[in-house]
Amino acid sequence: QVQLVESGGGLVQDGGSLRLSCAASGRTFSRANMGWFRQPPGNDREFVAAITWNGSSILADSVKGRFTISRDNAKNTVYLQMNTLKPEDTGVYFCAAVWTTIPRALTGRQAYDYWGQGTQVTVSS
Repeated sequence: QVQLVESGGGLVQDGGSLRLSCAASGRTFSRANMGWFRQPPGNDREFVAAITWNGSSILADSVKGRFTISRDNAKNTVYLQMNTLKPEDTGVYFCAAVWTTIPRALTGRQAYDYWGQGTQVTVSS
């Protein structure tokens, strides 16, 4: 059974930094395509970043230059380093995973089979 557990959220001031972690278990992590999504208050869940099993990454335009996604296969963990945080980055951040070698757009929620419970990020102005 696949489990994804996010951690690292919290309250931070405008311009601050946080690093989110997502620990995966239940399947071979090195073959997983991983994504981060967020859900701002009152809004739909939106794509933030993704990293393929072979290390290619993509970021949403709104976070380019500020966020970085990375993975440590030895620790079965994917990270989201968030710098220069803004109040509009506030939301619940979710980790997602899909095991496939078939190319697919990892920017859509429908691409993923497994989701974590989320971690709250609040950026105060």
